[in-house]
Amino acid sequence: MAGIVFSVLLITALVLLRISVPRDPSVPGAWLSDSARRTAVTVALNLVPFAGIAFLWFVGVIRDRIGDREDKFFGTVFLGSGLLFVAMLFVAAAVAGGLLAGASAAHPSGSSGGGTLALGRNVTGLLLNVYAMRMAAVFCLSTVTIARKTAIVSRWLVVAGLVTALVLLIGTGISAWVELLFPAWILALSADILAAGRQALTPPVPAAHP
Repeated sequence: MAGIVFSVLLITALVLLRISVPRDPSVPGAWLSDSARRTAVTVALNLVPFAGIAFLWFVGVIRDRIGDREDKFFGTVFLGSGLLFVAMLFVAAAVAGGLLAGASAAHPSGSSGGGTLALGRNVTGLLLNVYAMRMAAVFCLSTVTIARKTAIVSRWLVVAGLVTALVLLIGTGISAWVELLFPAWILALSADILAAGRQALTPPVPAAHP
């Protein structure tokens, strides 16, 4: 359930940001005068901490499911990439939130304010699109490697994870919507784990005696 919560929150946050904020960082900050856009961005940024908390819980669930079968090498990469992803996500959201508060209090259409806003948007864009998504790709690769060795998830999710990792490694600059692949894969993975857990809890049907 933690992975499902993370996926829903992050997808919602990313969609709100993409439809509310102009993609080009050099665009003047006059769009901040639109109360609907500003509210959408604020809601998106407030969802990020809860998404991060749910993701950390999800990482704990995966490690618990692996148990004694965990490979130390890939387990370290898995945990490290997950922690770095959350850290970069939080930093990007914090920088964006500070810029939003400062630009809203000042005059976003001004030259100095516009320059600061553009710089901040470049920083948050690099943190999210370049670094955080690359860590997400490493997380996918380590997860599917562990899953392939331990058979804790369906085979099609292993293939989907490999595709997601490759796209995140090389395709984040092509389209901003590529970022949605990671939470979508986590959503599918969480649903698969949840279904497997329910099947394990279902008592077997006793055989009928002749």
